[in-house]
Amino acid sequence: MVQTAATLLPFILALFSCIGLFLSLWIILPAPTLLLLPLAVGAPEISPWLLLGNGLLLLLWLLLFWLLQSKSWLIGWLLGLTALALALSSWPLLQFPAAARQAELAMQSIPAAGSEADATIGLRPQPFVWRDALRGIALPPVRHRSVPFASPDGAPLRLEITQPLLPGIYPTLVVIYGGAWRSGSPDSNSQFNQYLAGQGYTVIALDYRHAPQYRFPAQLNDVETALALIKDHAADYEVDLNRLALLGRSAGAHLAMLAGYGSTILPVRAVVNYYGPVDLAKGYYDPPQPDPIDTTAVLEAFIGGSPAEYPALYRQASPIYAVKSGLPPTLLIYGGRDHVVRPEYGRALYQRLLASQNQAIFIEIPWAEHAFDAIFSGLSNQLALYHTERFLRRLLQP
Repeated sequence: MVQTAATLLPFILALFSCIGLFLSLWIILPAPTLLLLPLAVGAPEISPWLLLGNGLLLLLWLLLFWLLQSKSWLIGWLLGLTALALALSSWPLLQFPAAARQAELAMQSIPAAGSEADATIGLRPQPFVWRDALRGIALPPVRHRSVPFASPDGAPLRLEITQPLLPGIYPTLVVIYGGAWRSGSPDSNSQFNQYLAGQGYTVIALDYRHAPQYRFPAQLNDVETALALIKDHAADYEVDLNRLALLGRSAGAHLAMLAGYGSTILPVRAVVNYYGPVDLAKGYYDPPQPDPIDTTAVLEAFIGGSPAEYPALYRQASPIYAVKSGLPPTLLIYGGRDHVVRPEYGRALYQRLLASQNQAIFIEIPWAEHAFDAIFSGLSNQLALYHTERFLRRLLQP
């Protein structure tokens, strides 16, 4: 049996080395199709796990190479592939210190009220915590309820409300999910909602109708309907209307910006934009390469046609054209390797906001793909969460 195990060991190690290399390659490879996009999104986020796994495999290959009297070329070749996988899996972590410094510098444009020590009590202590990457970010106990809020054209819409354990009136974060305006639900990113509720926020994730059955501005109308309901039921939902922010992801960030920059329903104190599209016509004519979601098809389903057919609607649906002076401060977080919404569009919005005398913070995470925060304890989301909670603390806490 011992001899059998010794014979099988190289094959087992070879299998795991091939898996490690395959996953690690997606840290640098863009996804050519929607089916492969989760690999390109997830690989950088689990890079701490990949680094440890590839490192262990490399040690085992070195040991095996040393123990064998005849040095097999195949073992040497596999040892080299494992070393390559180890180098690839270390790439995001090697970039992390510089990215964290840049993000910290960007955050200084909106200083904390009072002392920095008081402003960070209860928040994450570091932009990256190894223990959280390996074991997961601890989530506090909270209260939760689901509330139907509208049924336009027979499409039932709901709010998912997550609150601190103790009743009260809390600063409020309204969250809008992504999904290319055609999929998703307010249950998305529930770990984030639970985490923020544990920090002392009422978190309300809202629903909206999906394209292509419902086209713009139906989605924005649904957001505004939800905001009006929140205003009317503020006491019941434990909402402090004077301390309210909007946060969206991707298509949800697009809707959050349009609502935050143009709505008169509620006084919005801050907007958080996670990798949201900002100029739809430019995105249509200059999509990413590769383009895993087929950007032109997505936009045509959302708007109803091309920019040539609906130029006014594309402009109305583009947050960059809603920029004016007096807007709430905006936090923009984009992935440097985003092949759905390219980060240069976010930077263009950031520069437009500054040129209009608004407060804005732009953070680019060099190794991250679109929807990086789908892995809540991942490398990119730890950095984004660290600064998001500080941004909200500075803008919403008294």
